[in-house]
Amino acid sequence: MVMRRQMPAARHRATVAVTSGRARLRLIAIAAVGAAAAAGCGSAAAPSGPAPAKVSLTVTLTGARGEPHGHWTVRCDPAGGTHPDPAGVCKALIAARPFVPQPPRKACPQIIVDSRAVIMTGTWFGKKVHRVVIDGLCDLGLFAKLSRIFN
Repeated sequence: MVMRRQMPAARHRATVAVTSGRARLRLIAIAAVGAAAAAGCGSAAAPSGPAPAKVSLTVTLTGARGEPHGHWTVRCDPAGGTHPDPAGVCKALIAARPFVPQPPRKACPQIIVDSRAVIMTGTWFGKKVHRVVIDGLCDLGLFAKLSRIFN
């Protein structure tokens, strides 16, 4: 009967474990160096321009017969545009919440005061928007707010 020694197998397993551990550490080190290099690429040379405005709208107020009565561009955060008081317009527009959907089954007055309208097109906090607010029906209150802002 021949007795086999267990020593070489144990050494072999230990050698494999150490080798794979060293290889694993080497791969982690290479990955860390690569990630650091990738993170630094382009950061120094990238131009840092102003961030786009959170609100960017073209606003047209139509008269009684549909002809344009006023036309402005409005940018908010940072405030800007062609309106004489961009910061005040931004504050009032955000408070008016012109792009909040109407609740379903809302009872609206069946009143159309005039054929005037406020037409807003652009971007509202990252969403493309287009809204026509008329002087009547469910838009009666919103039109009153917007006409005070843009008159």
